[in-house]
Amino acid sequence: MVGACEGEIMSKKILIACEFSGRVRNALAERGHNAWSCDLLPTEIAGNHYQGDVLDILNDGWDMMIAHPPCTYLSNAGARWMYPTAGNLSQERFGLAMEAKDFFMKLLNAPINYIAIENPVPLKVVGLPKHNQAIQPYEFGHEYSKKTLLWLKNLPLLQPTCRIEPYTPYLRSNTGGKKRGQRYSKGVAKNAKESSKTFEGIARAMAEQWG
Repeated sequence: MVGACEGEIMSKKILIACEFSGRVRNALAERGHNAWSCDLLPTEIAGNHYQGDVLDILNDGWDMMIAHPPCTYLSNAGARWMYPTAGNLSQERFGLAMEAKDFFMKLLNAPINYIAIENPVPLKVVGLPKHNQAIQPYEFGHEYSKKTLLWLKNLPLLQPTCRIEPYTPYLRSNTGGKKRGQRYSKGVAKNAKESSKTFEGIARAMAEQWG
């Protein structure tokens, strides 16, 4: 059996789940991989893309998957809707969160050898498994902070490539705190769609270090 020469890239069949931007997919494709993005939305830039439910293609013999499952009902940023009044859990919101967790776990437990799932900090009540790593855009050449967690299966921790300082918050946070004299951020992202995209520096790092 002849192995790859040093520095040679072995082409892999890689699924980028829940991605419409095409950033991670194209970063991997540029390195010679058969990379496919999948989302309910059409891809924003040209490339291999399956528009539909990722669960329909999860068992199609992928070597690796990098997934970005929806975080609307999982994220700690939604705590005010999960607890509309102090100490009272919204059963409707909790039910939606459990559906989102089920989808998350189907991705994490998919029959794929190498898996990375990224999501923001989740609500404790959701009970997601412990993450393996936390990364920030400012560790990968961007002047923003946006804490992102990684759940990894058979993949090494993602190593920072270029640390930038100073940096500013990318997402809005505690906007109601302005009236109370608390710290808050207006953020940079204009909408939820923009805030969900993977930073290009992180996409390149994933392609270079995992691909």
